[in-house]
Amino acid sequence: MDMDAPFAPESLNRLTVTAVYPAGFETRSGATVTIENIAGGISYSILTGDDAKATVTLPGGIYRVAVSDRDGLDVFNGNRDRVVVSGQDVSVSLDLVHSRAGMLVIKEIYCGGCPKTPEQGTYQSDQYVIVHNNSDVITYLDGLCMGSVAPYNSNANNAWAAADGTLPDFLPILDAIVRIPGTGTSFPLDPGQDAVIALRGAIDHAATYPLSVNLNKPDYFVLYNPTYFYNQTYHPAPGNLIQQDHYLDVVIKTGQSNAYTLSLNSPAFVLFQAQDVDIRDWVLQPGVVRSTPGSSIQMATIPPEWVIDGVEVFNGSSADNHKRLLPSIDAGYVVLSETFKGHTLMRRTNLEASAQKGYEMLMDSNNSSNDLYERETQSLHE
Repeated sequence: MDMDAPFAPESLNRLTVTAVYPAGFETRSGATVTIENIAGGISYSILTGDDAKATVTLPGGIYRVAVSDRDGLDVFNGNRDRVVVSGQDVSVSLDLVHSRAGMLVIKEIYCGGCPKTPEQGTYQSDQYVIVHNNSDVITYLDGLCMGSVAPYNSNANNAWAAADGTLPDFLPILDAIVRIPGTGTSFPLDPGQDAVIALRGAIDHAATYPLSVNLNKPDYFVLYNPTYFYNQTYHPAPGNLIQQDHYLDVVIKTGQSNAYTLSLNSPAFVLFQAQDVDIRDWVLQPGVVRSTPGSSIQMATIPPEWVIDGVEVFNGSSADNHKRLLPSIDAGYVVLSETFKGHTLMRRTNLEASAQKGYEMLMDSNNSSNDLYERETQSLHE
């Protein structure tokens, strides 16, 4: 498929992208190819043809290229971060990574804070995430683990990556791994239903700051552990409606922070489940807790295969963002343009699937560029 861009001919070159499907899967047409100038301002989204190729005519620059496709529950993603188009036509073959659409997805990440209106200043003690059952069967939240992948911000230097940007074959988890408790069937989540997890302050923040949210509600989960997270500004005692069996377990704390580490502007957040081992036993195994290259800061690591869902957030105030999540987890990213505005990151509703099922189904291509968007107010804002 060919698309010409409106630029002077002498400044243009063709970029051809070929989607290479994994062994055992047929080559398909109709995959979405996204091509974005990393300096901003130019972005294309085109489809592959019958030969699994897509061609676009571009001005010179450095581009981020991603391919995303889905066939039922089979999801295919691939990306390359720095494709140089300058002075000649360029061809790129992207090996697609296969993954399966998950039962649980991250529906919302609210991390960026809001104004203290009617007071002066800003507020960031109200961070939360929402997990959604995107399947047609009951699933259990018991043992569901979560954490942020290093580095803290998307525009920071990634000490874990190779010089060419290649990511390691494990995920370094910042500061702490936390999980939902339970015996295995304590916390069922029906199809189309949500679970709210207060990462900071399970209180009614909106009572003081109307542009914030009320996180003091029955069935909400909360990260509250004053032994590890003793900063009461960010971790006050939960409100009267929070149930004690809804307190998250701290599996391991490796960082020195006194409040849970979630980037204000660009977290890489993952949900995961340990396989064939208890997560507490896993973090005690030799080599699981590693020192950050060039630093004494330690982090627990997990296999990418454990990840149920992940969302990569890029800092909208920076032109130098870098991926932390592998394509099998999140082949794209969602941008948070501004902090302290009450903005949130929200997964799109799959209208067709929702109509068929009779309950809310969300988009899940394992590519946040397609699946999520920045919303101007938190979904829990009343």
